[in-house]
Amino acid sequence: MSISIINLLIQLLSGAVGGNIAGALLKQFSLGPAGNSIAGIVGGGIGGQVLGMLLGAAGGTGGAGAGFDVGSIIAQVVGGGVGGGLLMAFIGIIRQALGGGSAR
Repeated sequence: MSISIINLLIQLLSGAVGGNIAGALLKQFSLGPAGNSIAGIVGGGIGGQVLGMLLGAAGGTGGAGAGFDVGSIIAQVVGGGVGGGLLMAFIGIIRQALGGGSAR
């Protein structure tokens, strides 16, 4: 496996975890376990890529999100988790505003 695939998998997994943590903390916006996971996976992929690009641009060549060292793994986990949590909360807020309520 290439390093970029491994980084993407880390982002997706941490996004799913971040979406479920956000769903547990923000029960009024929860989409249910499956919805939180799916929104978290999508948000984790997007958030991890955005953070990787930002850190890559700030760090010069290679960047903090490009390798397979401790710093890049932490950046992938943080970017994926935060992105997953934010997207889950955003979708939950929109769903509640449209009258959908929570999934529970």
